[in-house]
Amino acid sequence: MIPFMDDKLKEECGVFGVYNNDDFNTAELAYYGLYALQHRGQESAGIAVNDHGTIIYHKEMGMVSEIFDPIVLNHLKGSVAVAHVRYSTAGDSLRENAQPLVLKYTKGHMALAHNGNLTNAITIRKELEEQGTLFQTTTDSEVIAALLARKRIKYDGLEQALQEVMGIIKGAYALLVMTPHKLIAARDPLGMRPLCIGKKENSYVVASESTAFDAIGAELVRDVEPGEIIVIDEKGLKSIHTQKKCQSSLCLFEYIYFARPDSVMDGKEIYSSRFMAGRVLAKEYPVEADIVIGVPDSGLAAARGFAFESGIPYGEGFIKNRYVGRTFIQPSQEMREQGVHLKLNPLRSSVNGKRVVMIDDSIVRGTTSGKIVQLLKKAGATEVHLRISSPPVKYPCYFGIDTPERKNLIASSHTIEEICELIGADSLGFISKEGILDKPIKGANCGFCTACFDGEYPIQLVDLEEDK
Repeated sequence: MIPFMDDKLKEECGVFGVYNNDDFNTAELAYYGLYALQHRGQESAGIAVNDHGTIIYHKEMGMVSEIFDPIVLNHLKGSVAVAHVRYSTAGDSLRENAQPLVLKYTKGHMALAHNGNLTNAITIRKELEEQGTLFQTTTDSEVIAALLARKRIKYDGLEQALQEVMGIIKGAYALLVMTPHKLIAARDPLGMRPLCIGKKENSYVVASESTAFDAIGAELVRDVEPGEIIVIDEKGLKSIHTQKKCQSSLCLFEYIYFARPDSVMDGKEIYSSRFMAGRVLAKEYPVEADIVIGVPDSGLAAARGFAFESGIPYGEGFIKNRYVGRTFIQPSQEMREQGVHLKLNPLRSSVNGKRVVMIDDSIVRGTTSGKIVQLLKKAGATEVHLRISSPPVKYPCYFGIDTPERKNLIASSHTIEEICELIGADSLGFISKEGILDKPIKGANCGFCTACFDGEYPIQLVDLEEDK
């Protein structure tokens, strides 16, 4: 059975790091940074700090505000920190899989936080287990940590070991590693997962999104480049480029859905990208209607863009219950049919007697879209025209986004006309791949992965081949 309201691509994870050269409270900076990244993962969170060479940490299942309080934060004393919010895409949703991972090895100890998925983690894990490595979690993050600890023996510094490890692992990753004396950040060679650098007075911060810098009063300096290693220590910041530059492939869904609209990613503001996607949608799939509404929250900017371009008035069509999280009790089957009301409720005064254009960011299985269309019609909408600000999702992702198997992706086995009939809309239009890759991302300093739309994966899927 499909989990309640589980018809969206799931967020990956969020990472945040601090190298404190001032008198700031390091743990508090990490806490507020994680709070700003909470949308990237709501299953678990953790903070690890370096206290004069000793790494202490606290992590637990749940939301950031549930896990940390003044007593816990006061215990986390130190000048360097790495922090993490998690949604499990590789590894079970268990406390032992919460990050940061903290481990001791022959050269000392380190804490590691990771966003992304490796495509050869299973293969590497088998090789390490055959060599005697014991694993405590089911995450590919621990595979990176174990490989890093093993390679560290050969080198004077962890950054040299990381260079070798980055030549071995395949897939998507934004990585933070804290040692007793350094904060190290790394981004995969294709830049599939976002990572950026900020500065607050004399202190450095690193995060998945720039909105985390806004939360603590820091300034965005730049994005970590694909394949780049950043080393921050008492001498300052040093950059190491590990591989030859290649065409970057940032996940396009960062712009469509995952990132907060107030973030700037690879030089492009997320909100403006979504607004422009709405404008493109209005040109590609015009319709006669009385009002344009967006499905909260990621459909709102595109809805405003659609209204702007089409001249159809923009209105608020739904009230969203923002207190329904991932952990709330699933309703019974009897209640499940009406359960969408727990998250979204239509404003009857806005839609009653009107032809409605409803903008959403994606259709995955199609279950929730159909329920929302029904809500609008029950609220009195005479027509519901659905417009989607992403192309049809036809292929699963293996790089850090939780997507259903291809057989459960409605667009992989149905035409647009069939999907429209199944969800009960009066018309349906998806933005074209060419449309989303034109004006909506103009100004972004990167390329994009579109594998979930076209099946053209930018990285070899090693583990899938091993399973055949």
